[in-house]
Amino acid sequence: MKIKCSICPNNCMLSEGQVGLCRARMNKDGKIICENYGKLTSIAPDPIEKKPLYRFFPGKMILSVGSYGCNLRCPFCQNHEISMADDDKVGTYQTPPDCLVDMALSMKDRNNIGIAYTYNEPLISYEYVMDCSVLAREKGLKNVLVTNGYVCREPLNNLLPYIDAMNIDLKAFNEDFYRKIGGDLETVKNTIAIAAKSCHVEVTTLVIPGENDSAEEIKSASRWIASIDENIPYHISAFYPRYKYSDKRPTSRKAVYDLVEEAKKYLKYVYPGNC
Repeated sequence: MKIKCSICPNNCMLSEGQVGLCRARMNKDGKIICENYGKLTSIAPDPIEKKPLYRFFPGKMILSVGSYGCNLRCPFCQNHEISMADDDKVGTYQTPPDCLVDMALSMKDRNNIGIAYTYNEPLISYEYVMDCSVLAREKGLKNVLVTNGYVCREPLNNLLPYIDAMNIDLKAFNEDFYRKIGGDLETVKNTIAIAAKSCHVEVTTLVIPGENDSAEEIKSASRWIASIDENIPYHISAFYPRYKYSDKRPTSRKAVYDLVEEAKKYLKYVYPGNC
């Protein structure tokens, strides 16, 4: 019997033992489980600005963790070694929520404010992120999500009370681009709008030459973000050849700064990235 996974709009229908498109969720004994629960591929203390979050506790550190898998298929993925990997293709560290929270607490004297769920797509590990976030909040730690925003409304709403800040990828501001990577723009827009009512939100667009780098597209995205709140920080980041886009040219520094100036016509806080 097939069961639907309801974490993201992919709505994978999974037979017993089958893993979803994200590589992280499975039908086991008639229930959808988080197969990568507690399996961390990456763990490191990072400056909060690296997420990037420029207007949320600047100058602080945050313990950053990731697993494997993703529910989108970006050919330009900067972390494809883990986001496009299966369980048996990466090394993992089994880290229960209490151990992760204890680790974050032990780093408070080194300026650590909490835990960032990042590197791969954290929301496919929804149950793990929820369990860690609840415990971290009880211990006075901050919870940060770095996400593509491709998530269904119910799990998002359930998690948001425990999240202090999010950086959400706005991959592009056109549906054709999102169709190519297996997502949809409206879902991500809804995530940004909902999250901005609940926690600190910053938005990032990785601009790829010839794909999503027109001034009109960035202006449209900026106008829309401003319609929610002109104080939402917007990061416009340069692309470097990676993964299936290794033959494309990188984004020029001038192109990024020109787009930053366009976005500043609508938003108060716009930052160049990767250049």
